[in-house]
Amino acid sequence: MTEKMSWFGRLKAGLQKSTEKITSNITAILTHRKLDQDVLNELEELLITSDLGVQTASELVKSLAKKKFNQNITDEEVRTHFADEIEKILEPYAQSLEINRTQKPFVVLVVGVNGTGKTTTLGKMAKRWKDQGYQLSIVAGDTFRAAAVEQLEAWGKRAGVPVIKGASKSDAAGLVYGALEASQKNGDDILLIDTAGRLHNKSALMDELKKVHRVIQKIDPSAPHATLLVLDATTGQNALTQVEIFKEAVDVSGLIITKLDGTAKGGVVVPIAHQYKLPIHAVGVGEGVEDLNPFSADIFAKNLMGIS
Repeated sequence: MTEKMSWFGRLKAGLQKSTEKITSNITAILTHRKLDQDVLNELEELLITSDLGVQTASELVKSLAKKKFNQNITDEEVRTHFADEIEKILEPYAQSLEINRTQKPFVVLVVGVNGTGKTTTLGKMAKRWKDQGYQLSIVAGDTFRAAAVEQLEAWGKRAGVPVIKGASKSDAAGLVYGALEASQKNGDDILLIDTAGRLHNKSALMDELKKVHRVIQKIDPSAPHATLLVLDATTGQNALTQVEIFKEAVDVSGLIITKLDGTAKGGVVVPIAHQYKLPIHAVGVGEGVEDLNPFSADIFAKNLMGIS
């Protein structure tokens, strides 16, 4: 119970910037006013500028109008309605990542642009899975950034998980191929693969990622069993473009949203789920291993709208 409450508190604090932007403006819009078309237009504009996206904002406002058009309404009623509707949108995609023990090793490929917190996220997952009793190895597939390898080695040491690395600037696909063969021989439950952060608009780097994906399938056609895209919430609407391009390149199977504690753009989680219908496995609100937790549609929606 204590852990759940502390996580709730961290998420609430993390979303504070996003929440304050939305709730203070809803209060200002609704001061002594009925829910007429002008108010609806202002609410829709607020939701769009709060990174909920045009489609989501339109649907939320339409559902509110259907219920309370031309009636007196309080800011609390508006926030409660939006929270309920957002929860409905997100609920189908709030899914923890399940490890299938019949697939050995269960291959998890972690991808994302530079600076999303991808390597840290991967280290947190490794620590958690090791604590749950899984045998796993980590592949330091970012062969171009020495700091990424050092970071993973620090997490590996902390978790008691071996880190497989190659020479600096060596071929990442070759490293991954050899690591998967070794992981199979070792009887690992999970093989966790880091990749170089890459700008989603650089085709050569995306081609390299596709190559890593192909060599994995040469050894195990069913792998990777999970391809996780790590998104930085502070990028707002740009995160939608990243999902589009990475999904096309490597068939992303699920998302992890980081840095919710440093942004007023936390609302972007809603259109990401709404548009791409991908599972959101976890969200991050800090640097510690305890700050990456399964995504809860109910808790997220209530906190975003300032409902305790």
